[in-house]
Amino acid sequence: MTLRGILASHGKPARPAAALTSAEVKRLLASCGTDMAGLRDKALLLTGFAGALRRSELVAIDREVLRFTPEGMTLQILRSKRDQEGEGATVGIPRGLNPLTCPVRAMEEWLRRARIEYGAVFRGLSGRGVLEGRLDSKSVWRILRKRAELAGLTVDESERLSPHGLRAGFITEAYLKGALDEQVMHHTRQKSIATTQGYRRRAKITQDSPARLLDL
Repeated sequence: MTLRGILASHGKPARPAAALTSAEVKRLLASCGTDMAGLRDKALLLTGFAGALRRSELVAIDREVLRFTPEGMTLQILRSKRDQEGEGATVGIPRGLNPLTCPVRAMEEWLRRARIEYGAVFRGLSGRGVLEGRLDSKSVWRILRKRAELAGLTVDESERLSPHGLRAGFITEAYLKGALDEQVMHHTRQKSIATTQGYRRRAKITQDSPARLLDL
């Protein structure tokens, strides 16, 4: 069977989400101004990246599950994709060294400016201010696409831009900086060591390549 016939029979392989690096996330943040949309999007992107959150977890955040301390912020996830018993999990996000890219400071500023004291944290906006309606999962994708376009950010043709790239990017960078499997699994709420190690192999495929030994 020809390649065309194989593709016709089985379809093209799905493109994986591009793992967004810290540098790429900072480019996205640079497109966020100090208006309400910019403050919301900045808090959303940084929380998704630093918390390694799924987009369903991002939009489900309520003000009541956030706790702030001098060290950082904790976020209680009441139920997630891998938590069918509904036990929940708590994610800790430390304060960043740079005030401009600190996820905790970004969240605090958004909550203060939007005057959100209860209910949904990430909400829709109108010309009259903050709406009560909670963003849905598709809204996260639209925000990411908008910020990527403003930042001139593109990904490799073999991959796709996706909100999952924030989570995948965190895992990839954590491994590149020496994080252990146990640390990554706890922070990301991964139940399968095989899934976590798959990210590690992809993260280090270039870094650990013996081709580095060649005089090229």
